[in-house]
Amino acid sequence: MKIIISKDAKELGKNAAEFVARKIGEAIADHGSARIVLSTGASQLTTFEELIKTDVDWSRVEMYHLDEYVDLPETHIASFRKYLKERFVSKVPLKAAHFVDGTREGIAALTESLRSAPIDVGLIGIGENAHIAFNDPPADFDTKEAYIVVNLNDTCKRQQVREGWFPTVDDVPKQAVSMTVYQILKCRAIVSIVPYAVKADAVKKALYNDATNMIPATVMKAHPDFTLFVDEDSFSNVEESKIRPAEGCGFTVERK
Repeated sequence: MKIIISKDAKELGKNAAEFVARKIGEAIADHGSARIVLSTGASQLTTFEELIKTDVDWSRVEMYHLDEYVDLPETHIASFRKYLKERFVSKVPLKAAHFVDGTREGIAALTESLRSAPIDVGLIGIGENAHIAFNDPPADFDTKEAYIVVNLNDTCKRQQVREGWFPTVDDVPKQAVSMTVYQILKCRAIVSIVPYAVKADAVKKALYNDATNMIPATVMKAHPDFTLFVDEDSFSNVEESKIRPAEGCGFTVERK
C-alpha cells in the first residue's frame, strides 16, 4: 500500500492524474491497450480536470462505469452517466465507454464486456461512510457477481445532499447499481483519490482497522497494487504509527 499526501485537492489532482496516466501508459505499452474503471463525485473532480490534459493515447483506452442510481434519468444533475460524459468522455477520444443502465439485461451485457479482459486501473473513491462504489456498510464481501443492486444507507444519502446533488435526503434514490467489492479487487491496480476534510474520518477508519465489511474501504489494503491519494485535510486525523496494513503487507507514505 502506498499513501501519497498532497497539500490540497488541487495538488492531489495533479499528482493523481500523473500517476494514473503513467499506469495507463504502462498498460498500453505492455499489451497495446488499457481498460479503466472510473468513479465519480466531488472528490474526483480535480483529478479528472488534470487527467484529460495528459498525453495518454485515449484511442487505446476503454472506460467502465463503477455505479449508478436506480431509476434516475441521465438528465438529472446527480446522474453519474451525465457526470462522466460531461467531465471526461466528451473531453478525450476513448476507444469505448461502457455505462451502467440499471436494467437486468444491461447489467448482464456490461458484466460480459467487463470480464472479457482484466481491468488495468480502477479509480475507486472512498465515501464519508467508508464505502467503495455504492457498497455501503455492511458491504457484501461474499458475492462473486460483477454488479449488484444495493440499498443506500442514510450516511451515504446525506453525503449526496451535502455535495449538492439532491435537495433533500428524501430525494436521493433508495437503491443503486454498484460494482461489487469482489470485482473491484480484480483490478490490476487500484487508485483511491480521497481529498477534503469531510473524508478525514473515513480515511482514518480505513487505515486504522483490519478488513471489515462495516468499513468497506479496509479491504483494499490487501490489494497488491493499492495507492491512496489524500490531501492534508483528509489525512489530518491519521497518526502514521497507528496505520494497520493488511496482514503480510507493508505501506509507504510519501509527501508531494
